[in-house]
Amino acid sequence: MSDELGTSSLRFEREGPIAWCVIDRPAARNALTPEMYFGIRRAVLLVNSDPDLGALIITGVGDVFAPGGDLGGRSEPGESLPEGIGRDILPFLTIRDSRAPVIAAVNGICQAGGLLIAMMADIAVASDRATFRVPELLRGIPDATFAAALPAHVGIAVARDLLFSARVFGAEEAQRLGVISRITPHEHLRAAALEAASQVLKTAPEARAHTKRMLNERYGLIDYQTMFGSLETSPEPREGMLAFMEKRPPSWVPPGLPS
Repeated sequence: MSDELGTSSLRFEREGPIAWCVIDRPAARNALTPEMYFGIRRAVLLVNSDPDLGALIITGVGDVFAPGGDLGGRSEPGESLPEGIGRDILPFLTIRDSRAPVIAAVNGICQAGGLLIAMMADIAVASDRATFRVPELLRGIPDATFAAALPAHVGIAVARDLLFSARVFGAEEAQRLGVISRITPHEHLRAAALEAASQVLKTAPEARAHTKRMLNERYGLIDYQTMFGSLETSPEPREGMLAFMEKRPPSWVPPGLPS
């Protein structure tokens, strides 16, 4: 089934009317390649087009849900993207707009693009061991989706805190702030995710779609033009990623800053 998603680092599994997309790249701590991002998008579209499937659960393996993109630019053998896909690989808006319910089962570390996947899902169920972070500004990336989504979830003041500090926070704080909606003991995560999917599937599809559209209007403008323009022209993203790979502070960190 991984062939359907274009990468062996994602598993697509069926459990009755519910599908699972399992992020399975433990050797790279589940870091997402472009093909994996697009594969998650494919999984959402596949569930929406298959009359035998009603919902999708996205989860990870081990102690990591997803830490975001692979900053080392690594990929896996056999991965493929469609010709001419360009920038249109990200799954976040596809998850947000999916008519079929999408549940995030957050099993561990959840950062950057992984956190956006959880936030765009209809329900995010987190293990009590999960941790969260918005590290984009540490890498010099002005992330447009976070800038639109975080304030809608947590308010402006907390969004500033999480974006500008890039601090790690736990599952209880994530639920209290409104980043995710449910916490469960780690060993019950699979059952809790299935329960959430079953609950949503009991609601009327057309009414649910209208309600989802109205809720999504609260996100406002997602300024991808600024984000992609910065990625192409600013030296900061390159420096941020290079510093991460070299395990050193980026050049913009003031000398002598208290640790």
